[in-house]
Amino acid sequence: MLAEAIYLQREQLIKDEFGDDVFNLIGNYSDLNSKHTAVQQTHSRFEVKSLEEEYYDTYINLERINDIQHINKFFETVNEKLPLDGIFIGCVETSRLRKARILKKYPRGISDVYYFFDYLLKRVFPKISFTKKLYFLITAGRNRVMSRSEIIGRLYSCGFEMLLEKTIGSNLYFFVKKNSKPTYDSNASYGPLFKMKRIGKDGKQIFVYKLRTMSAYAEYAQEYVYQKNKLADGGKIKDDFRITTLGKFLRKFWLDELPMIYNLFKGDLKLVGVRPLSQHYLSLYTLDIRARRLKYTPGLVPPFYADMPKTFEQILESERNYFDAYDKSPLLTDIKYFFKAFYNIIFKRARSK
Repeated sequence: MLAEAIYLQREQLIKDEFGDDVFNLIGNYSDLNSKHTAVQQTHSRFEVKSLEEEYYDTYINLERINDIQHINKFFETVNEKLPLDGIFIGCVETSRLRKARILKKYPRGISDVYYFFDYLLKRVFPKISFTKKLYFLITAGRNRVMSRSEIIGRLYSCGFEMLLEKTIGSNLYFFVKKNSKPTYDSNASYGPLFKMKRIGKDGKQIFVYKLRTMSAYAEYAQEYVYQKNKLADGGKIKDDFRITTLGKFLRKFWLDELPMIYNLFKGDLKLVGVRPLSQHYLSLYTLDIRARRLKYTPGLVPPFYADMPKTFEQILESERNYFDAYDKSPLLTDIKYFFKAFYNIIFKRARSK
């Protein structure tokens, strides 16, 4: 009887507050009748802390992630409370869903002005160091705007794996599974300049500086995006939703790579050479190319722009040919590849996507 009463209470709460569609969605992927299912509507991680550790195999939070100030701390606390393979269900109003809601709510013209200031105050200000503290002081972190990519990246960085995404109304509902402990990344970058972890010569981890073209925490979502979309021509991930509108512009004109000149002076990169890759992307390479890559200092101008390969296999062959030529004549090979890449970039308009 007690279990039935708890279920009816949960059913009424979800249906009254969020509607039948949300109730049916959650009910299809969780057991609301189970004593091992926790349901809360909170933006405080301290309420999550009050739950018994590893007693619940499913945790459902009905509060939008947008209203949680310390999002990663909240996710990390949920992670601590769940056993391995435990399920976490939550929701968020993504930046795209918010834009659609605002433009639909107000007449054209008024909605455009409203959206501009809403974007500036609630999406840009929280990510700039000198406005971030003021923003959180005024808002306490409530009603923050975040992209789908950022939320997915945050979840992965906190030890979760995406199982399902479903949009209902102006909210995106996510169903994730705990697959590891959180990374506890205390140095996440939000601003326009950021550093990426890459594999350099001899397998050494280096940090490559670029202007941001993707959302925050995008690097943690790389494996998820790859599994969903695979690779497009040219070896980049197909339909990569992590790239922002501004990011597409920066990539088109190579502006995002200007800070990498600093890496050139540091010696992490040389002018011509294979691009430094993330650990995940490097794992896609064949063992022989992977081993050869670690013998050389990566480069700012890769052989890719000299050969313009289309498929991933052609990219591997391009790099193999570069290594073979470089082993015979390092200086002449780099000069040849530099001018060939320069020609393709200037006259054939080869661009990063």
